[in-house]
Amino acid sequence: MGESRPHSDQKYIHALRDNDSKLISEIYEKFAPKVVNYVRQNSGDEPAARDLIQEVIMIIYDQAKTKNLQLTCPFDAYFFLLCKRKWLTRAKKISKHRVTNEPLSGFISETVEEEVMATQHFETKMQLFKSLFQKLGDTCREILELSFGKYAMEEIASQLDLSYAYARKKKSLCMGQLTKWAKESAVYKQLKEQ
Repeated sequence: MGESRPHSDQKYIHALRDNDSKLISEIYEKFAPKVVNYVRQNSGDEPAARDLIQEVIMIIYDQAKTKNLQLTCPFDAYFFLLCKRKWLTRAKKISKHRVTNEPLSGFISETVEEEVMATQHFETKMQLFKSLFQKLGDTCREILELSFGKYAMEEIASQLDLSYAYARKKKSLCMGQLTKWAKESAVYKQLKEQ
């Protein structure tokens, strides 16, 4: 992805991030029909395609909000490839029918592939984080949620009726435990190998 300038379709990423209803509607009008057709041709139906589209839009939204996603390829290619890969993964889990995985005849560039892989890695990491986060105790979850919400440690300690020193130490211990669990997980090891 390197030093490339954002693609002109970056406007769609900004629209999702900023909840621009006009451009979001344009995403559905311009790009959803292709995904619906693809899902229908590969053992799915329109409701399944609509669910898939919504899920991928939320993934892109998360990327835009938390990682400041910079699009260096057409939105159509990026969006379609994300939908396609997610559908293939889902269809293979649900059905024993063979799902076609035909090449997109030169449509997908290496940049699109890289961006899709980065988004998929991000989504996998977020799912891992959420599942491990739920394993933490109540105090750990409260401290970390508040710190992720950009509260200063002094405010967190005050809100939770803890000493500042204890809140800082507890946050460090909680993050350490999350990191340890993550590094021990098969998902983390798989991501490291890719």
